[in-house]
Amino acid sequence: MSDDVEQQLVDTAWPYWECEGEIARRYYEDATDEDHAFYLKAQLWKELHPVDGFFNGLHKELKDLVDRFPEVDKTMDRHEYHFLLTQLTEEFNHYVMLADIFEHVMGRKISTEDTVQLPEEKKLGDLRRGYVDDGDELSRAAVGFTEGGGARLFREGANLSGNTVNDMTAKAMQIIYDDEKDHYAEQAKICVKLIETDDDMARMKEAIRVISAQRVKMRSEMFPGAMTDTEIDAFVAENTRD
Repeated sequence: MSDDVEQQLVDTAWPYWECEGEIARRYYEDATDEDHAFYLKAQLWKELHPVDGFFNGLHKELKDLVDRFPEVDKTMDRHEYHFLLTQLTEEFNHYVMLADIFEHVMGRKISTEDTVQLPEEKKLGDLRRGYVDDGDELSRAAVGFTEGGGARLFREGANLSGNTVNDMTAKAMQIIYDDEKDHYAEQAKICVKLIETDDDMARMKEAIRVISAQRVKMRSEMFPGAMTDTEIDAFVAENTRD
């Protein structure tokens, strides 16, 4: 039963995840250094501010985790602490690698002004915070499940080759993909435990669709010109599984 529920959740998100990947794939086909710089500014912001509603930016989260160190093996399990520490250091490593690529294409050092929150990303953050703050565990779980869009951007970036920026991107994206490709599966386990009725399933699926659709808008803005709205709608419809 649990496997069936998890598969239904994956099927619901699938067309949107694949659309995120398709947007990136098309963008990368003839991307210039300026094109790489544009999307990297937005992705770097995301790496420093992961999953609104769950985290509050790497700086604050790292500070809070340091402050909690005295709790280890007292009020906080050491395995949980290690998991959180690993998660945050992985996120910072993602920023480091992508910032290196940005500096390569720009030919200069990165500055704080080079990380940018685009409007559709802000809408996505507001949407996710709304689901988290409404006090509904189902909604919160849907936010966790949709985090990362199935790592499709990183899957596509890992396939690049042919020049220095593509080789740097492929190396970084492969590491990020390996770090994040199973995140949805871990979150799915939480979702499965919360879904007890048909109404629960319907609410979960609707939240997944809404969040995932906004993620596609975010990617479309981050990778401008890759797909039109009409092409996106057609792609999602053609790849819908449920």
